Amino acid sequence: MYQYDQYDQTIVDERVAQYADQVRRRLSGELSEEEFRPLRLQNGLYMQRHAYMHRIAIPYGNLRSDQMRMLATIAREHDRGYGHFSTRTNIQFNWVELEETPEILRKLASVQMHGIQTSGNCIRNITADQFAGIAPDETVDPRPWAEILRQWSTFHPEFAWLPRKFKIAVSGSKEDRAAVQIHDLGVYLSKNADGEVVASILAGGGLGRTPIIGAIIRENLPWQHLLTYCEAVLRVYNRYGRRDNLYKARIKILVKALSPAKFAQQVEEEWQHLKDGPSTLTQAELDRVSQYFQPPQYDKLPDNEPTFEKHLLESRAFARWVERSVRQHRVSGYAAVTLSLKPHGVAPGDATDAQMDAVADLADEYSLGEIRVSHEQNLILANVKKRDLHALWEKAKALGFATPNIGLLTDIIACPGGDFCSLANAKSIPIAKAIQQRFDDMDFVYDLGEVSLNISGCMNSCGHHHVGNIGVLGVDKDGAEWYQVSLGGEQGTGATGAHLGRVIGPSFSAEEMPDVVAKVIDTFVEHRADGERFIDTYNRIGITPFKERVYASRQPAHA
Repeated sequence: MYQYDQYDQTIVDERVAQYADQVRRRLSGELSEEEFRPLRLQNGLYMQRHAYMHRIAIPYGNLRSDQMRMLATIAREHDRGYGHFSTRTNIQFNWVELEETPEILRKLASVQMHGIQTSGNCIRNITADQFAGIAPDETVDPRPWAEILRQWSTFHPEFAWLPRKFKIAVSGSKEDRAAVQIHDLGVYLSKNADGEVVASILAGGGLGRTPIIGAIIRENLPWQHLLTYCEAVLRVYNRYGRRDNLYKARIKILVKALSPAKFAQQVEEEWQHLKDGPSTLTQAELDRVSQYFQPPQYDKLPDNEPTFEKHLLESRAFARWVERSVRQHRVSGYAAVTLSLKPHGVAPGDATDAQMDAVADLADEYSLGEIRVSHEQNLILANVKKRDLHALWEKAKALGFATPNIGLLTDIIACPGGDFCSLANAKSIPIAKAIQQRFDDMDFVYDLGEVSLNISGCMNSCGHHHVGNIGVLGVDKDGAEWYQVSLGGEQGTGATGAHLGRVIGPSFSAEEMPDVVAKVIDTFVEHRADGERFIDTYNRIGITPFKERVYASRQPAHA
């Protein structure tokens, strides 16, 4: 994992001191809230519905065990004993006091963490594949490139005040587990016929009020030009992106208005001023960053582990957990384990301080001290020996991390919603809990196979509802909370790429939502061919059977 050098640490420490003085001046009345607002946002501090929320960056979802322990300490000493892992692999603390936030940042800086650029109209936390470096289908490890982009974008003076927030994702695998196509700028890394790393660049993706799948604007870009080309994209957006309308300020609106081809042409013209300039990457710089992401010293182990195979045969529960939560590793004798943060009755993505401490212990004992965060709001131990899987499962069960629902209906992605967020139109967490309670028969959920269910509390789409097989959006109808349902979304993990869901019709009350989802699932079960996933059945039969079942006995009064 990347380690700060003296420059990194100095920059972060100086930012903490600067912010501490800004807080002092706000508390003394020297700064008004209007003056303080852009300053706190630069450090990840939001004012939410009930209290301040502090968002902490977890670059490309990678954590060391000591960093996880510090997050546990902050949850315990400065919040209400838990944190929320978001769809951008950040962590959010929802109940912090303003006067304590400088101390939070000081503690974070001591373990090489911060809240810089986790909010505001800037380049946000850069995300990548949670299985980077260990996935068998990986061609290029995206982490060094994500780190290079992070260093380049942090405090970049030209991109500190963009028209709107800007999100980047990087992937180097055949399967896109980073949802690259729904980002403002996406990078697909691969190797050409000569074995050289090249990039395909996508622009104009994003969800929210106007969901759009990103378009490829450049292919086969040599790796040396990654930063200069991305800078050209940002320059065109910064110059021509709309600043007169908050809802039309994202790059996706610009790309759509111009057309991807015209936007690409403008980027190419801008790039000619930057190509081969000071930001051109050198082998020395790539080597400097890549050294932190070299494979660890793995033990030489056989892939067939007799004790592991024996436990699989003897325990159906263990075998089920392995099927859903354990992924193949590129190194023989190892596996990657996803710890579910979606046990029934718990807000998706939440972890207590005790659980965070326990995960850090598990990482030290079983995964070389490393933890990953996925945009599906789960935690990953990336380097577990197969012979240790059963012992890890036993401990994970005791901690509430072993629900075997990864990729299944109750592995719900959800934003904090109206319980916390001041932008939300409706609550997300109670809907998630109600659906989980309705489908509390794990045998049934298991038999359904892969189904993604995503919930957003408003059109900002932090729960990625547009790309859920089943998407739920909270809407405000005459001051009441209602929920719109869409079907057929995909985040892009399959060969066919990302797809946006279609709204099935008028919205529903909170009380109706478990029944609505049940009717959708009943329709799937009725029409399912052998072995089909939900999305396969939906694509084969279309939206009409689902819509007819859901509205068969209902006369909706709200559109």
